[in-house]
Amino acid sequence: MPQLPEPPFGETRIERAIGRGFAQVTGRAMAPYQTAVIRIGFAATWLLFLLREWPNRHALYGPDSPFSLDMARQLLNGNHAFSVLPWSGSGGWFECVYVLGIVASALLMLGWRTRTMSVLFMIGVLSLQNRSIFLGDGGDNVVHLMSMYLVLTRCGQVWSLDARRARRAAADGTEEGRDLPGVLLWAVLGLALAVAQLRGSYGLTWFGNGPFPHIGWSLALWGLWAVHGLWWAVRRYAPGEPRIVLDTLAKLAHNGALLVIMVEVCLIYATAGWYKIQGSRWQDGTAVYYPMHLDYFSPWPALSQALGSSGLMVMLLTYGTVIVQVAFPFTLANRRLKNVLLVAMICEHLSIAVLLGLPFFSLAMITADAVFLPTNFLTWLSGRAAAVRDRLFPRAGAPRPGGGEPEARAADDAGGHTLVG
Repeated sequence: MPQLPEPPFGETRIERAIGRGFAQVTGRAMAPYQTAVIRIGFAATWLLFLLREWPNRHALYGPDSPFSLDMARQLLNGNHAFSVLPWSGSGGWFECVYVLGIVASALLMLGWRTRTMSVLFMIGVLSLQNRSIFLGDGGDNVVHLMSMYLVLTRCGQVWSLDARRARRAAADGTEEGRDLPGVLLWAVLGLALAVAQLRGSYGLTWFGNGPFPHIGWSLALWGLWAVHGLWWAVRRYAPGEPRIVLDTLAKLAHNGALLVIMVEVCLIYATAGWYKIQGSRWQDGTAVYYPMHLDYFSPWPALSQALGSSGLMVMLLTYGTVIVQVAFPFTLANRRLKNVLLVAMICEHLSIAVLLGLPFFSLAMITADAVFLPTNFLTWLSGRAAAVRDRLFPRAGAPRPGGGEPEARAADDAGGHTLVG
């Protein structure tokens, strides 16, 4: 009997959905504008904090701190946190780390060599915060976590010097991979890490007490350094399938880190809201009254007194805070309701900055909220900012302002087309 042909293979609906989902998370680095906002926001928050505390830096993190370096070393040996400040007790080393933290924050905010600056920004944040962990608040904790997540993101796709350099190279037809400044920066940082490793500096272990289980900071930092070099070599000498594979892995890491950031923000609000519900002062609607009558949290005593003297206003602020924080994670499926609560939370943090005198906490939380801002709003904001800039600083032959998706697609590989971009 003649053999019948096998029926054509047909994908099921579930298989098609899985295929579309896989293509979505590996085909492009999602939310380029949102990740650019959190890059700029967290870098600016830490930069402004370091600049404001410049006169007090020695008392906060340096040799004049009541929490001495020996005490910090004992604490770090117990909690296994990472900091480069224990590498030396000299004042010059502390000044170097502090200044490098300022420089890395400024360059990350501008988007220059974004991949490398994100690593240096993380090291600066961890080193200073872990030196004196009792000085921080909720905003510092958010910056602490986000500094590590940003390392895995392509946060320089838009609104960065890397993106501008990529567009100019594409317009000029410049050969990809010729990046002498990037090579020199990569070599200098590798040499510095090698010196620290050979000296047996504190915290540089290979398989323990690192950012991930069974992965030490030595393995993590050397791995990032090697990946940067491999990325440049592949784009320079093997622009075919190896480049596609590395690019896909980078997009997958970006999208995974973006998901972690979104989940982290939801957990912050959910846990804060549910813990507030359990407090008696939040239940009876008077919790907001007390901080507004503390001198330490009253930069504008007259304003705090005016709001605190109204029982209705205190009750509305107290219950409104709890409702917004508890409800926000459940509104993500409804775009309009989510955007309304985003506005409410941003206004809440602005009021905290003004009424309680916590500007850096508020700026950090507003930046974290920005990961949920709609892309249309951000592109509109980009276009308006570009229009104002062009009116104030007209340039001959400048393109018309705009910030739509074509910019994001043109800069999809920005921050990754050079060795340490």
